[in-house]
Amino acid sequence: MAYKSDVITLPALLGKVPGLVGSLPALIKGSRMSKISRSRVPVGLAKGFQQAVRANPGGVALLYEDRRWTYKELNLWANKIAHHFSSNGLVKGDTVAINIENRPELIAVILACAKLGLCAAMLNTSLRGQVLVHSFNLVTPKAAVIGEERIAEIEEIREQLELPEHGFYFVADPEMPDGAGASPAGYEDLITASAASPDHDPDTIERIGLKDPLFYIYTSGTTGLPKAVVFNNGRWWKAYGGFGLAAVRLRQQDRLYCTLPFYHATGMVVCWSSVISAGAGLVLARRFSVSRFWQDIRRHECTAFGYVGELCRYLHEVPPQKDDAQNPVRVIVGNGLRPGLWKAFKKRFGIQRVVEFYASSEGNVAFTNVFGFDNTVGFSPVKYAIVEYDKEQERPLRNRRGFMKRAAKGQAGLLLGEISNKTPFDGYTDRQKTEESIFRDVFRKGDAWFNTGDLMRDIGFRHAQFVDRLGDTFRWKGENVSTTEVEIILDQQPGVLESVVYGVEVPGTNGRAGMAQVRLAVPPEEFDFAELAVGLRRALPSYAVPVFLRINEEAMTTTGTFKHQKNRLKEQGYTPQRGEAVYVLCPGHQGYQRLTAVMKQDIDAGRRRL
Repeated sequence: MAYKSDVITLPALLGKVPGLVGSLPALIKGSRMSKISRSRVPVGLAKGFQQAVRANPGGVALLYEDRRWTYKELNLWANKIAHHFSSNGLVKGDTVAINIENRPELIAVILACAKLGLCAAMLNTSLRGQVLVHSFNLVTPKAAVIGEERIAEIEEIREQLELPEHGFYFVADPEMPDGAGASPAGYEDLITASAASPDHDPDTIERIGLKDPLFYIYTSGTTGLPKAVVFNNGRWWKAYGGFGLAAVRLRQQDRLYCTLPFYHATGMVVCWSSVISAGAGLVLARRFSVSRFWQDIRRHECTAFGYVGELCRYLHEVPPQKDDAQNPVRVIVGNGLRPGLWKAFKKRFGIQRVVEFYASSEGNVAFTNVFGFDNTVGFSPVKYAIVEYDKEQERPLRNRRGFMKRAAKGQAGLLLGEISNKTPFDGYTDRQKTEESIFRDVFRKGDAWFNTGDLMRDIGFRHAQFVDRLGDTFRWKGENVSTTEVEIILDQQPGVLESVVYGVEVPGTNGRAGMAQVRLAVPPEEFDFAELAVGLRRALPSYAVPVFLRINEEAMTTTGTFKHQKNRLKEQGYTPQRGEAVYVLCPGHQGYQRLTAVMKQDIDAGRRRL
């Protein structure tokens, strides 16, 4: 990355000010909301949505295919579900596991939970098997709401779920091949059962404060199975102000198109809070489709959309059309847009503003591109530090006094967020994992900082560029992948003796493709690579299945503390080394194929997509 050309100077910053004058009141209000610390003030998703209903009751709140709801209509629907939950004994602080794909019923259920102060555990709709069991039981839910499209996956593991039978709710799916079905045995049909419930706002909305839990968002973290991150109402409120009011700055007549899954914070928090803050419309898509994307944008007259880096790349890879820039979009919000694609994407599709941001589900520091510079995750109003990091030792550098050293401008370093009353670290359900994410005595005795696990580069005036992720997690297809989780599954496959998983860079893509170095029980020519692919696809979400395999016939190289030396493997990428074969899993193929020089050239040049 040519960061020198992206360094922000004072003249460049001052040049952005005239364009922000009209938005100054919203910027000030949003900035204040992002720093709120008064615990007794009612805040959160339910409060924000209530304000939008009062400001724009007849405005379109939600569009999905040919169906639409005004703010008043969506509010009444969610209220019915909330009162039904309450009549069944659910109270503020209880957790409700939710496993529904992107569709209107999901929005109504999430909103209903928020109104009662229930914590919605947003289960990844790609999960199945033991990973799904772990994620479900981890948060000890008092109830579960399961979409018809996920019933089969839940029934496979139902006996292992720690929830009484009467706690399961069913939400029919009109898009099933045979249409919406009847509620299966052991489930209550939530939408039908709640239809006769009261539709007024629950009074609990006024008793929800900063620290009250709102969601559990699952993250792979750096090791092991998924961790449940507590996302409280205060954090949502700060995003509502910081992203919605201060950065994205939609208007009531705007509509934001979201194809991102709502079990991720980018869709659930950033996109939806930006919509609600303006009383604008959310246009929801079940899933991302390259062929339908711009059709939906034009059909619903969307003026904004949410993205992750891969999404923008997929759109840009479609052959140019004469009408590419003839669309109503003026602003996009998301993360992971590559610097090499940024300006070309804006120009081709006529995008005025890119509100790139940096945040994590569990973190206490965020950046937002408020000023509209290119190639930056933006500006952060909270206290953070970028410190020198030793990749070989895999730890921050400390001086003779034991304190860390701030990285120089333009130098990549580890991003830390100061833990304070204004920027707390709420942590995980596991206290030990929470403590492992904290550095103490960083710049002075007694201070505490959250370890983001990400390398960032300071480019001036509190702006930064994202560089890379550290540790045992990498990002691919817009998803975080836990290498430990994949290693556990790989090591269970027939004929696999040992594995080490990591991410490798592939030209022209965002994130890192999964790669595994494996030691087999038989020579490669006798191993069934098709069977391995079937086993991995059965046990893992598609984005977590390794794209590349490097066959190693000797014992894995480890450090003195018996950790796999992944840095060397990452540097080798997927280039075959002497005496080692590399295999690749290409779209459209059932099993892994041996990587040839021609195939590698096609992948490097972007002629063969992964």
